[in-house]
Amino acid sequence: QVQLVESGGGLVQAGGSLRLSCAASERTFRPYTMGWFRQAPGKEREFVAAITWSGGSIYYADSVTGRFTCSRDNAKNTMYLQMNSLRPEDTAVYYCSARSGATDTPRIANEYVYWGQGTQVTVSS
Repeated sequence: QVQLVESGGGLVQAGGSLRLSCAASERTFRPYTMGWFRQAPGKEREFVAAITWSGGSIYYADSVTGRFTCSRDNAKNTMYLQMNSLRPEDTAVYYCSARSGATDTPRIANEYVYWGQGTQVTVSS
């Protein structure tokens, strides 16, 4: 069974940076679309970023555009989220997700089949 494992979360001051990683456990698993979502306490899960297999299409939420960069290394079966200029409102549990095929709606959580366990990101003011 495919597992997605996130790492890289932690506590950082406002204005700082963190880099999240998401590794797929199965080497034969080649997800075409991978995404990042986050969920803050008392709020619904929201889209952060998504990327297609070749990296030719990358999508961002308006709230993170210009500050976050999503990338992937298919040789390592790993996706990354570089987060710069972090703000207290970025505090949340961050989840990675994946689906085998393409989708016209990569910003929708229900489009994804596989999910990681989440990693906590806390930004202090």
